[in-house]
Amino acid sequence: MSDTATPAVDGAGPAAPLVLPSLVEGAELVGEFKNSGYREPPQLVCLPNRQLVRLPPLLFLVAEALHEHRDLAGADVETALDRVAADVSAKAGARLTGEQVVYLADRKLAPLGVTTYSDGRQPELTRADPFLALKFRVAVFPESVTWFIAGLFGWLFQPVIMTLMVAATVASEVWVLTTRSVADALQHTILVPVSILLIVALGVLSCAFHEVGHASACRYGGVRPGVMGCGIYLVWPAFYTDITESYRLGRAGRLRADLAGVYFNGIFVVGLTLLYLYTGFEPLVVALLYINLEIIQQLLPTLRFDGYYIMSDLVGVPDLFKYIGPILRRAVLRRPADARLKDLKRWPQVFVTIWVLTIIPVLAFQIALILVRVPSLIASDWRMTRRLADAAMAGAGPLELAASGLQIVLLILPIVGLALILGQLLYKLVRWAVRWVQAPAAEAAPDA
Repeated sequence: MSDTATPAVDGAGPAAPLVLPSLVEGAELVGEFKNSGYREPPQLVCLPNRQLVRLPPLLFLVAEALHEHRDLAGADVETALDRVAADVSAKAGARLTGEQVVYLADRKLAPLGVTTYSDGRQPELTRADPFLALKFRVAVFPESVTWFIAGLFGWLFQPVIMTLMVAATVASEVWVLTTRSVADALQHTILVPVSILLIVALGVLSCAFHEVGHASACRYGGVRPGVMGCGIYLVWPAFYTDITESYRLGRAGRLRADLAGVYFNGIFVVGLTLLYLYTGFEPLVVALLYINLEIIQQLLPTLRFDGYYIMSDLVGVPDLFKYIGPILRRAVLRRPADARLKDLKRWPQVFVTIWVLTIIPVLAFQIALILVRVPSLIASDWRMTRRLADAAMAGAGPLELAASGLQIVLLILPIVGLALILGQLLYKLVRWAVRWVQAPAAEAAPDA
């Protein structure tokens, strides 16, 4: 969800004829962002590309009035603008003129992609690129297919069914972890390298089922899930489901959508446990351990996993990462709080501050710990890669070759991912440092 954009630069040339701005075709006025952490409840607009834009109430009223008076587009423009201004003034309790409506449309709404410009130009719709977000998205299933798949599993969110499923998940976890030997299962799996392919396949299937959970929770809550597809998160391939529409729901509905993926992972654990009871196939225990690691990863609040979105929806603030700079400037540099922090209610300010001041040292410690071990990690990865390559070339079959190749890829990817994370963090640190250096000059400029 975005609330900022770079205004377009007016080009030279003769002035274009004035026309009545209108809501961009395909945009939808959603309404209030429920249970938000802002002092003034923002209003939401859904753009044609399914991106949600957060607007202050006055701008939303302008967009709403322009849409309601769209039938005046062929009439006298000045009269139409006065009608729009009068409508907004009556609802906002503040005097607004037609010229101010044009200014707000051209300088605020159109750059965000909500309305057209007053010269008739269409705005450029660009999707926001948040920090540490999923990259290179490719849609696999369109909205219609996602809607159909979500309908198949919506019944799992019935309170009675959910209670039984959670209880079965807990029972399965306790039984497997207390009565089965993970070490023996790992040893058995290593002796049969092809089992690694099965474990990875089950892990991928669990990830896909995880995304079905998010989509099903949206449909159960009464909103439409978007496309389902895959992309690259940091360096790892990842599935995703567009659940932007969950922002139409209240806090409980959004949290249900956030937790639905882990809930479906739990259902998958129950299924694997039953399969293990039936077959006694030891690699299934390793697969259960692998899926448990997936669940733990998803609940981490450091990166943009489910745990991060749970934190975000608990406090009612969509993008926590954009508050890192303002909070560090206030807490570390003792600068006055900027407008973004002042817009938040007292409790969300405290919550976001604690999150930032906790996450930054945790990430720094994790990165430092990894950096210290990078040389030994590279050396061990190289030895393991050569050993796997030699074993694969010594007359191994296709499945053994595939298993060895997969292990080599799994050894290399973390190092590549670390390099990418460090590059992104370094870029952000440089930008923050430049802003910090330039801030005193910007503050002193009005007095010059």
